[in-house]
Amino acid sequence: MANEAIMVEGPYEVHDFTVATGTAVPQFTLLKMTDPRTAAATSADSDIFAGITMTEKTATDGVVDLGLCRTGIWVLKDNGGAGIAAGQLVSIGGANTIKVCTAAELITGDCVGKALEAIATGTSGEVHVGVTI
Repeated sequence: MANEAIMVEGPYEVHDFTVATGTAVPQFTLLKMTDPRTAAATSADSDIFAGITMTEKTATDGVVDLGLCRTGIWVLKDNGGAGIAAGQLVSIGGANTIKVCTAAELITGDCVGKALEAIATGTSGEVHVGVTI
């Protein structure tokens, strides 16, 4: 998968999530919630953030548990929309990308974190994952 997250600081916590056994997931991929405590690679705008994978999973390894980081500072990529200003909350913008968090996503708790710098359209920048205030 393209646009994998780049770890800058942390992670501070890693939590186990269930994943599909026959699916490959590259290390540092943004995952979405698909069921309680179950995750899959992000694929669409407004997916509910589950975490960032800490290890790689192959399609044939039989693994059904994967450690996901839900905190820390990461370099994440803008989805090519309008860009992100420093201090704005961000949410999933598509496959392994982020965008500005909408009011509806803020209410439902679907934000990923807060941009620590301006991120121009289609470029990458630092995001404090897990911070939503």
